[in-house]
Amino acid sequence: MILKQFYLPCLAHASYIIGDEQTGTAAVVDPQRDTEQYIAFAAEHALQIKHVFLTHLHADFVAGHLELRDRAGATIYLGAAAKAAYPFTPLREGAILEFGRVRLRVLETPGHTPESISIVVYDLDASATQPHAVLTGDTLFIGDVGRPDLRAALGWSATQLGGLLFDSLHQKLLALPDQSLVYPAHGAGSLCGKAISKETVSSLGEQRRSNYALQPMSKEAFIQVVTADQPEAPPYFTYDAVLNSEERPTLDEALAREMNPLTLDGLLALQADGAQILDTRDPGEFAAAHLAGSINIGLGGQYATWAGTVLDRKHPIVIIADPGREKESAMRLGRIGFDHVAGYLMDGLHSLKSRPELTVTTERVSAPFAAELLSSSEPPLAIDVRAPGERDVKYIGGSLSIPLNHLLENLEKLPRDRSLLVYCAGGYRSSIAASLLQGSGFDHVSEIAGGFAGWEAAKLPVKRSQALA
Repeated sequence: MILKQFYLPCLAHASYIIGDEQTGTAAVVDPQRDTEQYIAFAAEHALQIKHVFLTHLHADFVAGHLELRDRAGATIYLGAAAKAAYPFTPLREGAILEFGRVRLRVLETPGHTPESISIVVYDLDASATQPHAVLTGDTLFIGDVGRPDLRAALGWSATQLGGLLFDSLHQKLLALPDQSLVYPAHGAGSLCGKAISKETVSSLGEQRRSNYALQPMSKEAFIQVVTADQPEAPPYFTYDAVLNSEERPTLDEALAREMNPLTLDGLLALQADGAQILDTRDPGEFAAAHLAGSINIGLGGQYATWAGTVLDRKHPIVIIADPGREKESAMRLGRIGFDHVAGYLMDGLHSLKSRPELTVTTERVSAPFAAELLSSSEPPLAIDVRAPGERDVKYIGGSLSIPLNHLLENLEKLPRDRSLLVYCAGGYRSSIAASLLQGSGFDHVSEIAGGFAGWEAAKLPVKRSQALA
């Protein structure tokens, strides 16, 4: 048996290929939409991908089940409670798929979503009775469990799903042997949980001991614990959950439509018509020079998540990227179903050399200089765009807290006759924020280089939450 985990850091997403060398058969579980790595791995190991499972209809990314169906001829499997517009094999409790020396047994584990399943994996060369592992989807994470509040828009309350999640964990997953390996669909940084570990594999016994949500408590207490303090879900989550149930163009079809090289005049015409100009370069390069009105979301961070948070699906997206990275920029948008890219600027920012009047800069000031500015007679207004949980620990005194995901809806709170000084943890989110502010007509916007980390490294004073002091 071959069991391989593929981990995608920018979406904190784990997917799996399970193969049997004897029959040359493989199954892929929770694939990302760009499926080349599974095809390549299967070819290297003389495997044919015949099966593709979704443990649930994911909200934070568009899965690659249709891509593997069309490209490899794989059969799609979903939990029996799922509803989808494409043909699939529904899996009920106890359903078994066996190929060669591999056995996959299905557990219906609703809670994160109504249709969630977990897949118990047996290596029959080792044991036909003791599971080797369980692929838990978003039901059980390392250090956490799936949040039950993401289906409110589709008619399910967090209390309903929280109760189902409690039963799934205690009646199904915790009934498995302690030595069973736990392979979840997400790791640290995913918004599908609130305390997910950086580890990407564990054992059921270790989770039984250390996972806060698996400790002895009543169902009512469990629901309270797992619904409290969940991070806010981006607006594209419900869209992606629905998209994963629909027939749709494959990623290759979308990219073939989107990879249109545009002249500067072509881009400017689209911008004038309402297109969103997305600059995917590094924040430092963006600060040095960028097209006025463009939004910076760098490929080096949680690019897709932030793109899905601050961009909309109503207006086309035009990409400005480092030459050679245009397709990556569009493909990573495709991972969250943002298939409305109208094209990209040929030669990137080099196209603007003959039109310097179209470029602007964003000043990035050192932390010590920022401190001087903030203590001057006419200080800028410092804006903290970190998440509430980060600010609750410590912050720069006098700063205004507006989390990045709520910046655009709070612009009226900001003075237009005063300089603005934006900071986040390290500079990635502040660059997004500064670009949004500049694009909204704020003329005097700067950032703290290195963010709050740079401020602390310079040993400048910080404020601490009274509740944590």
